[in-house]
Amino acid sequence: MKKVVKFGGSSLASAEQFKKVGEIIRADKERKFAVPSAPGKRFDGDTKVTDMLYACYDLAESGKDFKEQLKAIRERYQEIIDGLALKISLDDEFKTIEKQFKDKAGKDYAASRGEYLNGIIMAAYLGFEFVDAAGVVRFDENGDFDAGTTNELMQARLNALDAAVIPGFYGAYADGSVKTFSRGGSDITGSIVARAIKADVYENWTDVSGFLVADPRIIDNPETIETITYRELRELAYMGAGVLHEDAIFPVRSEGIPINIRNTNAPQDEGTWIVESTCQKPKYVITGIAGKKGFCSVNIEKDSMNSEIGFGRKVLQAFEENGISFEHVPSGIDTMTVFAHQDDFMHKEQKVVSGIHRLADPDSIDIEADLALIAVVGRGMKSTRGTAGRIFSALAHVNVNVKMIDQGSSELNIIIGVANADFEVAIKAIYDIFVLYQL
Repeated sequence: MKKVVKFGGSSLASAEQFKKVGEIIRADKERKFAVPSAPGKRFDGDTKVTDMLYACYDLAESGKDFKEQLKAIRERYQEIIDGLALKISLDDEFKTIEKQFKDKAGKDYAASRGEYLNGIIMAAYLGFEFVDAAGVVRFDENGDFDAGTTNELMQARLNALDAAVIPGFYGAYADGSVKTFSRGGSDITGSIVARAIKADVYENWTDVSGFLVADPRIIDNPETIETITYRELRELAYMGAGVLHEDAIFPVRSEGIPINIRNTNAPQDEGTWIVESTCQKPKYVITGIAGKKGFCSVNIEKDSMNSEIGFGRKVLQAFEENGISFEHVPSGIDTMTVFAHQDDFMHKEQKVVSGIHRLADPDSIDIEADLALIAVVGRGMKSTRGTAGRIFSALAHVNVNVKMIDQGSSELNIIIGVANADFEVAIKAIYDIFVLYQL
């Protein structure tokens, strides 16, 4: 087996954290390809190295003296090197960084140095080969990730190595100038490496033991999701759950490589498995709950609307003309409701209303603001009767009025609309009925 291991900033914030990472990698001989992030916060109130680099470069870009800021960054790395008792020096690297900052090499270059330097340290600590991501991760002339070229470069470089460290977060254009990923960061690099070496598993190590069924800011100590499919993950991520970005999943999804989210501080925990599909029965009927506040609904009424060909298209055209995307469109015989982000809609609401009247000639339009949408997601719902009924019952029990319900034909998720003020209460009620009372 071959495993790719990616470690987040909190896992590499200090020498002590580095030692934990070293123990994890050495505990499994199949963990031969590692992807590090830049050092994160060591404690509350600390600053991430990436943020320190941004601040340092801002001074350089504006022509101000930045030596003290660069010295502080250097000291962060030296602290890790000394704590690991390594006999390496980053003097030449920092001389190059100082020169590049003076030459205004760009913010992408500045931000990437956090991962780059951490990669050098990790490679020395593990005894692995260091592979600069700038040589194997390619962006095209438009700044878009070039998956095909990257896979060819990565395969050619890594297939000749038994073990390697590849820094996350950045790559380069064909001319060698550094470019960072706009979203997903080091998670994407780990996924790219896993695809290139055709890994059996992509382990993503962070500071939590996998994904949680619900937001811990709303639910005290929520249960961990044991296994989640890509489709379930996408639904939860879309509704605001703190999970991997879609860009970080696609490279391994296309190859059927499972992702295992693990906790550096609790390596004994199994974490969460992200898979394409599974016959394993989920622990609960639902896999997860996620949601967002800040929506509004536009309710359009017209007699016999359902028999008028093109009515829905005309209504949505009014939103399109004003550059507003919609979230959900539940409808009835004489009514159609469009949910949109309130911040996007409120400044153009009258233009949209007049547009709907002009295009669709409705009988009336009513707008309701300050709404929240909650997604209840789970592959187990398809084979379980009465799921929607249990949700309604739980919400009624805590006096939450349901503004909207929308269920796709896949029966993978149910979207519920409630007032912003009822958001937290609704999530607690749903969690309790499906998880807490099932323990």
